[in-house]
Amino acid sequence: MDLLHHGVDRSVIALWLGHESVETTSIYLQADMKLKEDALAKSPSADVRASRYRPDDHLMAFLRSL
Repeated sequence: MDLLHHGVDRSVIALWLGHESVETTSIYLQADMKLKEDALAKSPSADVRASRYRPDDHLMAFLRSL
């Protein structure tokens, strides 16, 4: 992940690791929490109040009938 953070292209990392394709390398790069945190920090915050989902009576009746 240090290579990626320092600007090394994904295709170069894939070659260094001996991966046949960049898609193989992408599997490992998707798990990088630092990249996810940076992306979330850049996105505008939504002024939406978080709330717990409460299913209606029709849905609960259906689920109980299963």
